[in-house]
Amino acid sequence: MIYILTLGLLAVLLVGVPVGFGLGITALYASMFGSSGTIIATILSQKTLFGLQNFLLVAIPLFILAAKLMNTAGITRKLFGFANTLVGFMPGGLGHANIIASLIFAGMSGAAVADAAGLGQIELKAMKEAGYDDEFSVAVTAASSTIGPIFPPSIPMVVFAFASGASVGRLFLGGVVPAFLMVATMMIMVTIFAIKRNYPRQPVPTLKIAAVNFVEAILPLLTPVILLGGIWTGKFTPTEAASVAVVYALILGVFVYRELGFKDIARVLVETARETAGIGIVVAASAFYGWILMKSGFTIYVGEWMVSITKNPMLILLILNAFLLIVGCFLDSTVAILILTPILMPVITRVGIDPVHFGVVMVLNLMIGLLTPPFGIVLFVMQHVSGLKFDRIVKAIAPFYIPLFAVLFGITLVPSLVTWLPDLLMGISK
Repeated sequence: MIYILTLGLLAVLLVGVPVGFGLGITALYASMFGSSGTIIATILSQKTLFGLQNFLLVAIPLFILAAKLMNTAGITRKLFGFANTLVGFMPGGLGHANIIASLIFAGMSGAAVADAAGLGQIELKAMKEAGYDDEFSVAVTAASSTIGPIFPPSIPMVVFAFASGASVGRLFLGGVVPAFLMVATMMIMVTIFAIKRNYPRQPVPTLKIAAVNFVEAILPLLTPVILLGGIWTGKFTPTEAASVAVVYALILGVFVYRELGFKDIARVLVETARETAGIGIVVAASAFYGWILMKSGFTIYVGEWMVSITKNPMLILLILNAFLLIVGCFLDSTVAILILTPILMPVITRVGIDPVHFGVVMVLNLMIGLLTPPFGIVLFVMQHVSGLKFDRIVKAIAPFYIPLFAVLFGITLVPSLVTWLPDLLMGISK
């Protein structure tokens, strides 16, 4: 059965079967012809539907909707203008503004693709007009988009919480320090390139220009404050925070900036429904697949095998880093989290690794995979947005693996970089 579940899934994916259907077909075949005997249809349907019966999952379409509303309402343009005011005067100013804008937008969307597709068009146009070469502009835009799923709110962390049972609030807070470390290391890389290539910088803004940009951006800037503040104080759950983000985006787009019309809202709702349906199929299929995988004894086998190699938590994390980096090159982050988390969590808990620490490490690994060929989805988004050839994009992004790997190994080897803030604000978990 294990061979059917692993090699069978790989085979159906290689021939182009969509992931959700591939998971379902493989699990169904294994249940019918595996060594454990036939699974009756009622159990199959129950396990599949059970995967969708979780209130936590409601946050995913809501965060997708909030991000699309923000993009459609022109809020991303205002955020980029504000970020440019803050750091545009530094060497390679628009590169820094690109990174800061991604951090700010991360507090609203929680998705790397939304950042790359939404902010990316604005950022690439501005950098091209200012004299930056296309490759550098694409590289900064792509690399900075990975901040979105690390800084709260984060759709991949919601998925990890669903699959692992870890606290979403603690996962959100655990991503704050790593996200700022990503910003700092990427800005260092931009500065090096800017000095070496003599990239332009923006003039220091006058007080009037700074005030105007700040006023335009102040309401969107309050979004992460409202969301994190509400979660931290217990006013609402992370799922409820997603609904607050949607309502807030609607208020800004319709009543404040008046750039959202009925047709815009209808189009965004349809787009969100389509994306949510795709994710829902994957979640439902992965629930059945995961149950069959557990029934086969594969999770126990993996745990025993890893513990037989070493019981040192740091060594296990380093081994998992290498494994997840490879997985991220081929699988979408949502799929990877749903499939691998039930397999890896018994190992994590057995050797005493904090689930929140592992969750953030896992998500960052998979976000790096979004920038890695052959199937890194952000690479394809940037190819579509910029018009550059795929190989040029991959070559341009290569230097930005350095800051990303630096942060990854930093948070792997120093767990407190992840756990310090949730322990401080929410108490040390028992």
